[in-house]
Amino acid sequence: MNREAVQHWIASAGQPLSGNVRVPGDKSVSHRAVMLGAIAEGTTRIRGFLEGEDTRATARVFAQLGVCIEAPSAGERIVHGVGLHGLRGSDAPLDCGNAGTGMRLLTGLLAAQSFDSTLIGDESLSRRPMRRVAEPLAAMGARIDSEPGGLPPLRLHGGAKLLGVETTTAVASAQVKSALLLAGLYADGETVVREPHPTRDYTERMLAAFGWPIEFTPGAARLRGGHRLTAIDVDVPADFSSAAFFIVAATLVPGSELRIEAVGMNSRRTGLLGALRLMGADIREENRQEQGGEPVADLVVRHAPLHGIEVPVELVPDMIDEFPILFVAAACANGRTVVRGAAELRVKESDRIATMATGLRGLGIEVEETPDGAVIEGGRLRGGSIESHGDHRIAMSFAVAAQLAEAEVRIDDVANVATSFPGFVALAKAAGMAMVQ
Repeated sequence: MNREAVQHWIASAGQPLSGNVRVPGDKSVSHRAVMLGAIAEGTTRIRGFLEGEDTRATARVFAQLGVCIEAPSAGERIVHGVGLHGLRGSDAPLDCGNAGTGMRLLTGLLAAQSFDSTLIGDESLSRRPMRRVAEPLAAMGARIDSEPGGLPPLRLHGGAKLLGVETTTAVASAQVKSALLLAGLYADGETVVREPHPTRDYTERMLAAFGWPIEFTPGAARLRGGHRLTAIDVDVPADFSSAAFFIVAATLVPGSELRIEAVGMNSRRTGLLGALRLMGADIREENRQEQGGEPVADLVVRHAPLHGIEVPVELVPDMIDEFPILFVAAACANGRTVVRGAAELRVKESDRIATMATGLRGLGIEVEETPDGAVIEGGRLRGGSIESHGDHRIAMSFAVAAQLAEAEVRIDDVANVATSFPGFVALAKAAGMAMVQ
């Protein structure tokens, strides 16, 4: 492909970040609100819905399955639920786009339907492992075919009779746990899911909000089939993973003081705050409240010099999506940062350990890769060119790194940023970052 034809950014050192920003709605909550609203009884109104390609793909799938979903304005959806057994099969494949969350959760939900379904995705999603979901679902009675290696497309055979199981997942993954719980809505008996480490509990919280009896504690959840979901109104908090880029940018750029409004503060999501505070970050939480069943707060971030740390392994599951931007913080810190226990990064939208290591080395930072992490020596960032490999979080992380670089940084293959953070460039520029599309 012609390099000039690939969508890219040019980013460079800008101004101190200041003022107030509001990042888009939480992607995880947006996905789940559409899914549960679709199989609930009644009309679910969603405010703060993320207008990203991933979440829109999930909404399109449910429209294809016979659910009426209105979009009266940006960030708003009205979902006319069809009940637990009201979905209708589609002869055409169900395209999840780039949404790993969408595909994995849909696999659990659709495995119990009376009709066949085929789940497909884009080139990136088609390289992501689905065996971790398909195998435990098969233990419940689901019949799922895939490509060699457990890769999409996934072909789900309808009419399977699911039985509740008690299982401990092989990996700590909120997506795997959620797929099993959604299948458990349709299963005979009790479904119990335990995890090697606690992960995000968005699905559990939202099932409870929609009226499904469920018990959950960190690292474990249980429910029985045979109940129903009742429509509610959902206010989606601002996405912590999107806020993370501004948290780190304001921490690193001298003179910055930035308020990020109404950020989702689910404790299974905010491990990055713990790591940054151990490194010396100045992050204050204000206006704590509940929104859409989730805790939210304004985050006030001031510039602070950082020092390297050994990232506590217990924080890893609660910050798995934030490691690319943590790598940038580590690159700008004084001393060495060690990351372990993050092998999951190898199978995200890209191999995030390898991609971040290569990019940081290209900007002059010493990085030693390990199978489940990296050792990063803080230093001075020079300019250069970065290949994001179509990974939205890699692209945005290097846009932040460029704010500290000695020369401009070109970031290639950035189109997929629209999957999670539409309007990133405009918001970043408004806050003080220097970027050109």
